[in-house]
Amino acid sequence: MVRRGTYSIVARDPDTGELGAAVQSHWFSVGSVVTWARPGVGAVVTQSIAERSYGPNLLDALEGGAAPDAALRDLLASDDAARFRQVAVIAPDGPPATHTGDGAIPFAGHAAGDDFSVQANMMAAPSVWPAMAEAFTRSTGPLSRRMLAALRAAEAEGGDARGKQSSAMVVVPAAGASWETTVDLRVEDHEEPLDELERLLGISDAYALATVGDDLTGEGRHAEAGDAYRAASALQPGNHELLFWAGLSEFGHGDREAGLAQVRRAIELQPGWRELLGRLSADVAPDAGAVAAALNEG
Repeated sequence: MVRRGTYSIVARDPDTGELGAAVQSHWFSVGSVVTWARPGVGAVVTQSIAERSYGPNLLDALEGGAAPDAALRDLLASDDAARFRQVAVIAPDGPPATHTGDGAIPFAGHAAGDDFSVQANMMAAPSVWPAMAEAFTRSTGPLSRRMLAALRAAEAEGGDARGKQSSAMVVVPAAGASWETTVDLRVEDHEEPLDELERLLGISDAYALATVGDDLTGEGRHAEAGDAYRAASALQPGNHELLFWAGLSEFGHGDREAGLAQVRRAIELQPGWRELLGRLSADVAPDAGAVAAALNEG
C-alpha cells in the first residue's frame, strides 16, 4: 500500500453551477489519481491510500440518481481498506459527503460547508483543513481562484509534512458532454507546484477567451471575436500567439499602427507567423491580406 499525504477540495459555484476539485501533494502526478469531475454530475477526490475507482464509480452513482452520502457509503461498505481511505464527493445540489478513515496518517481530517469539502492527511499541522475551509468561504471570484485560495491556505499552515511536488485542478460546467471542462490543469513535478498551477491558470484563462474568439470567428462575428482576442492578449501580453491574433483584431478595428506593431512583435518572437499570415483566408481573418501588405510596405 502506498501512502499519499494530500490536501484537496471539492466545491460547487452556486451561481454558475460549475463543479470542481483541486489538490496538492508530495506525490508525482497527483492529478492523475485524486481529482475527478463530470459536468452536471459531480466532483470527487480520492486520496490517502487512494483507490482511483472511487472517482468514476461515485460519478456513475450520482449520474444514476444517488445522493453523495449514499453513494459514498455504498462504496465504503464493500471496501476492505475503507479505514485507510479519504474521499469527498459533491453533486450539483445538496451537501457534500466526506470520509476520513481512522487509518489515515495524522494529522488528518476534513471540514465541509454548503458548497465545498476540504480534506487532508499526513499534514504538518491539524490547522490545515480548517484554514482551507476559511479561505474558501471568505474568497470571491471564479471557482478556480477560490479553490486555489484554499490550497494556498493549506500550504501557509505547513501543508504536507513531506513537502510539495505536484498539484492539479479540474472545473466542469453546469451541463455538457462528459469530457467537457472549464479548467483542466496538472503540475506533475515542480519545486513550487502551487505557483506553477497559478501560472498555468492564468494562461488557461487567456486561452479560454481566445477560444471564445475562435468560436465567434466561426460564426462570422469578427468584431466580437476581436474583442475576445484582445482581452486574451491583455491577460498574457508576452504570448506571441495571443499577440498575433490581437494585432489582427486591432488592425481591423481601425488602429492600424497598434495592430501592426503587435503583429510585428509576434513575428519577432516566432517568425513562423509571417508565413502563416499569407495562408489565412478572409473567412478566418478578414484583415490578414491587408496586414500582410502593410508589413511588406513597411
